[in-house]
Amino acid sequence: MAPRPAADRGPDPHPARRSRDRLASPAGSVPRVRRVRAKGARARAPGAGRLVTGSLVSPATRQRVRDLATPIATALGRLGLTPNALTGIGFLGTCVAAFAAANQWWLAAGVLVLVFGFFDLFDGTLARATGQASRLGAFLDSTFDRAGEGIVYIGIAAGCLAAEFSLGVVLSAAAMAAAFMVSYTRAKAESLGFASGTGMANVGLAPREIRIVILAIGLIGAAVFGGRLMDPTFAPDGRLLAGPPAFALAASLAAITLLATLTTVQRILHVRSQSREG
Repeated sequence: MAPRPAADRGPDPHPARRSRDRLASPAGSVPRVRRVRAKGARARAPGAGRLVTGSLVSPATRQRVRDLATPIATALGRLGLTPNALTGIGFLGTCVAAFAAANQWWLAAGVLVLVFGFFDLFDGTLARATGQASRLGAFLDSTFDRAGEGIVYIGIAAGCLAAEFSLGVVLSAAAMAAAFMVSYTRAKAESLGFASGTGMANVGLAPREIRIVILAIGLIGAAVFGGRLMDPTFAPDGRLLAGPPAFALAASLAAITLLATLTTVQRILHVRSQSREG
């Protein structure tokens, strides 16, 4: 009798007795999937993000300053002042600083710029602490900040013009234009949805706080060194005749122009990077 053919029982559950014509995939293996890189994507160098978004004011420092401003802001609120009232007071203070600069009262102008520049912290802090934050308040705060900053530069230009310090007039105009570009790139980027989290405030070397400090140092330096502002000129023997007051103010305005321009470039690169990722 011929032997009965073995019934087809499917794959042998014991790997050792399976046919070796085809090698089985190792247990638990996952099929390899090729990663497709988006067209035009480039590998990001380590630290590239920090180079683009780096700021002289870290988020931690910014938060510590806000924490210090909170008790002062709430105390002002207990006096009956509203966030919008604080915005108005800060704007009026910068107008007084501009008037002082136009009259070449450099020390008073520098102190007022510093005081009322940081006074701007209180309106937003009070609004958040008391639950009065609103889109209107944020709009007014930003608008009056820009107006106050522009008026201060106009006052400095007027003071330099009265002192016949033409280099100071040119640098005042350049610093104002560069500072406005920093604010514009932030506003436009956030309106188009390119910034997230804390927004564009942490992007760039010289946000408004840094510019205020540099400007105040230049104004106070012009007063402390004394003497007359004058354009750089040379004596017949080759000596530079411009004194320290002119250098102090001109250096601060030039630094603001340079740092604000770099900040604008950083924010443009940041938006460009986000647009590629999106």
